[in-house]
Amino acid sequence: MRHDGRPTRGTGAVAATLACLLLASCSAGSTATGSTGKNSLNIGLTAEPANFDFTRTEGAAIPQALLYNVYETLVKLDQSGKIRPQLATSWSLSKDRRTYTFHLVKNATFSNGARFTAEDAKFSIERVTTDWTLVQKTQMDVVDAVRAVSPTELEVTLKRPSNDWLYRMTTRVGAMFSRTGVGKLATEPVGTGPYAVKNWNRGDSITLARRHGYWGRTPHFASVTLKYFKDPTAMNNALLTGTINVIGQMQSPESLYRFQNNSKYKVIEGTTNGEVVLSLNNGSGPMKNRKARQAVRYAIDHKALMDTCWAGRGKLIGSMVPPTDPWYQNLTDLYRYDRDKAKKLLEESGEAGRTLRLRIPTLPYATACGTVVKSQLEQAGFKVKLDQLEFPAAWLTTVFKNADYDMSIIGHVEPRDMQTVFGNEKSYIRYDNPEFRALLAKADQGTREQQITDMRAAARLVSKDAAADWLFLLPNLMVADEDITGLPVNSVSESLDLTGLGRS
Repeated sequence: MRHDGRPTRGTGAVAATLACLLLASCSAGSTATGSTGKNSLNIGLTAEPANFDFTRTEGAAIPQALLYNVYETLVKLDQSGKIRPQLATSWSLSKDRRTYTFHLVKNATFSNGARFTAEDAKFSIERVTTDWTLVQKTQMDVVDAVRAVSPTELEVTLKRPSNDWLYRMTTRVGAMFSRTGVGKLATEPVGTGPYAVKNWNRGDSITLARRHGYWGRTPHFASVTLKYFKDPTAMNNALLTGTINVIGQMQSPESLYRFQNNSKYKVIEGTTNGEVVLSLNNGSGPMKNRKARQAVRYAIDHKALMDTCWAGRGKLIGSMVPPTDPWYQNLTDLYRYDRDKAKKLLEESGEAGRTLRLRIPTLPYATACGTVVKSQLEQAGFKVKLDQLEFPAAWLTTVFKNADYDMSIIGHVEPRDMQTVFGNEKSYIRYDNPEFRALLAKADQGTREQQITDMRAAARLVSKDAAADWLFLLPNLMVADEDITGLPVNSVSESLDLTGLGRS
C-alpha cells in the first residue's frame, strides 16, 4: 500500500503502500523555521511513518522517505518508469530465463561503515522470506537460490521464469541491508544511500543528512527535511511563508490557484500509480454478496465525485491498473453510473436495510471523498455509517490488519499492486478467486505479449467481480519554489527520490 499514507507506494501504502501506503492550526506539531538555506531543502508531506522498518510495518510513508535515499537497490526505476542500474552496474539473464547474474559496484559502503558486497545482497534477498512480515514478502517466493560468486558478482536463480521479479527488485523488497545493521531497523536504518537519517522529531519532521564518502554521485542538497502536515491549508501556508520549499503532493487541489499565477512558484502536474480505492470487504458482512458490491459500483457517480472532492483533478480508470503500466485498459464502462440499477441490485442481493460501516483513514483525500461516497450510496438506498480512524495506527490495525470494516477509502500507491491487493485471499480486501490468481501466474511466466494479454484479463475479471470500486487515479500535483529542479512529472515508484533534486 502507500497507503497514503504512497496501504504502500504502498504507500498505503500500500500502503501501505501500501501507502502511499497518503495523506489545525499549524499541523501536527509543525513549527515554522523561517527561510531555508541554499544547501538545504524542506519538503511538505502528509503521512508520517509509524517507524523506519518497512520490512515489518505497513504503509508507504516509510519507503517514500527512505527508498533510494537511505536504502538502495540493485536496480531502480527512473522517472520514466524504466529499470536502471543502481548497486548493480549491469545484469544478464540466462537463456532459460531463470538465472540473473548481477555485477555490483566495488566501492559502496553502508552508513555503519561496513562494505557492501554480494554477501550482503544474498543476505538481503533471503531475509525477505525469513524475516519480513508484510504481504510483499511473497514477491520473493519465486527465488530458488542465491549465490555470492565473488564480492562483486551475485547469481539469483528463480524457480521458474518470472516477468515480474526484476521489477519487484526496484521496490522495497529489493532494498539492500547490512548483515551487521538490521538490529534496530525501526529507529536506526542502515543503508548504502547518499543520505542517512539525522533526526526524527516525531509528529513534525524527519531530517536526512548527506553522507560523506558516498560511493555514487553526490546529491545537491546537504540536508533534506521532510515536514509532515495533517492540515492541507497549513502545508500551503508553509510554502507561501518560506517554511518549506516543496509541497510533495498537493492535498487541496482547489487551492492551486494560489500558486499557478505566481512567478515565485512552479506547479508540476502529472500522473501517479496511486489508485484511490473504495475497498470492499469480500470476506464478511454485506459486501461478501456480489450483487451488493455491484450495486455499490453502479451507485457511484465517479465524475461528480472527483469534481467534488478532488477539484476534478485525476483520472477515472475503472480498475487497479494505471495508464503508466503496459497492460492498462480503460474499464470505466463496466459499471457506468446507474442509480436505478444500483437500487434493483441492492434489493435482489437481500442486503437492503443492513448498515454498511464505511471506515476511512484521517487522510485528506479519504475524508473529502468519504462524505460524497456516503451521500451517493444513501441516494441508492444503502444505509451507511461513516467512521474516521486515525492514520496510520488505528486504520492499519482496524481495517488493514483485522479487516473489521465493510468499506473503506485508501490510496494504493505502491507500483503494480493488483497482485498484492487482490491476489492474496488474506489481504484486507479478502478477495479469493482462483481464476484470478491463475491469470496472474500465467502472465508472470509467459512472453511479453502474453503477459500484457493475461494481465488485462485479470484486471477485467477483478473489476467485473466488483471486488472493489476505483474512485479515481491520484494526480501527481507538486508545487515548489521556482528554482527547485529535478521534480518528477510522474510519480511511478514508492520512493520520493531526492537524489536528482537541485536548485538553479
